[in-house]
Amino acid sequence: MKNPKTFYVRTYGCQMNELDTEIMVGQLENRGLTKTDDETQADLLVFNTCSIRDLAERKVMGKLGKLGRTSQKDAIIGVTGCMANAKKDSIFHKLPHVDFVLGTNNIHHLNDVLDEVLSTNKQIVRTDDHFEHELDYLSAKRDDKVKAYVSIIRGCDKYCTYCVVPYTRGQEVSRHPDSIVEECQKLVDNGYKEVTLLGQNVNSYGKDKEEWNCLFHDLLYRLDNIKGLERIRFMTSHPVDITKNLMEAIRDLKSVCEFVHFPIQAGSDRILRKMHRIYTIEQYLDKVRMLKEIVPNVALGTDIIVGFPTETEEEFEMTYKILEELEYSVAFLFAYSQRQGTPAMRWKDDVPEEVKQARLQRLIQLQEQIYTKQRHAMLGEEIEVLVEKRSFKDNSFLKARTRCWKNVLFKGGDELIGTLQQVKLHSFNHQTLLGELIPAAS
Repeated sequence: MKNPKTFYVRTYGCQMNELDTEIMVGQLENRGLTKTDDETQADLLVFNTCSIRDLAERKVMGKLGKLGRTSQKDAIIGVTGCMANAKKDSIFHKLPHVDFVLGTNNIHHLNDVLDEVLSTNKQIVRTDDHFEHELDYLSAKRDDKVKAYVSIIRGCDKYCTYCVVPYTRGQEVSRHPDSIVEECQKLVDNGYKEVTLLGQNVNSYGKDKEEWNCLFHDLLYRLDNIKGLERIRFMTSHPVDITKNLMEAIRDLKSVCEFVHFPIQAGSDRILRKMHRIYTIEQYLDKVRMLKEIVPNVALGTDIIVGFPTETEEEFEMTYKILEELEYSVAFLFAYSQRQGTPAMRWKDDVPEEVKQARLQRLIQLQEQIYTKQRHAMLGEEIEVLVEKRSFKDNSFLKARTRCWKNVLFKGGDELIGTLQQVKLHSFNHQTLLGELIPAAS
């Protein structure tokens, strides 16, 4: 097996996977390899995978299976990410042309694993259950030059019955605040304007390290002191850990955007108990009311699963009414799928697929109506946007984003990329707002 000179990485799944890919790209480029966007030209293929939903796994398995029937089977092929942990015992059996499996808690071992594959010509597995090694986040190779993901906590301790994350990423491990501040300062020094703080549950930050005396809201106050850091976002949150202190930080800190991902998952207390979400609908709505009182202009995001085992039509209607009442600014809507290794696997998946899909489509249609209503209400507003890049679909437009995560297109020059601008909104196309640049006062 020859030393690779070029590599290709394909990423599936969440923002945490995207950041892990950026770290691995940095490692491989520091090794002297050249990244290519053409997988047929790569000596090394890395697939950074997701196990949250069955469809994501099937896509990866299908892709890897096809590689075994092409000339690319002779390249070094690696599987990383959540599927590496979830399927570590079966990947080599099903896909004998795969050379290494690297878990979510082992990406710092990438170069060592490559060396071992090259020297032994054997299949290598490294999948630790717990995250213990501080990653070299500063070496991450980012394609975006305006905004960046920053990891603050890895793993999850909530053990929702439908979710594989505690089993694929392990228990919660917070990153030292000094390291986070250092990375964000260096990003700003390199011209970045926005960071998104990442974790399976960012609101748990610091709870595993009481000696630091730095919880999530404390970290936000520290980061807000970085001059030139225009915007701070964060995701994902668990409702139980969203505190009044956090709400007040969102209100008081100029850099922290007024958007909170506040996933409800279901509108029925019985289903929430079965999901082990550890809150009731009343408790959830009380927190939403408190947040809206403290941050009146806040926008909310959510995740919802329909068709969870034993969900009745009446319970689905409860979820529908919650979506209708709260009018989320962003909603990720899914039909339940069984995940191997989760507690929910012991229950019969008894909601027929056609019923799941019908319920899902009802929610999607309702959310589209909500999006349309929200965008109509914004027309005529003058709003701050961070200009990110040229639009891929129409190069004459710049793509920007509001503080509450809405996409905006407007015409302007490249010198505006990476700056905050005021735009007057005049129309929208689907979920994208269209506007006109308001010239800065001279």
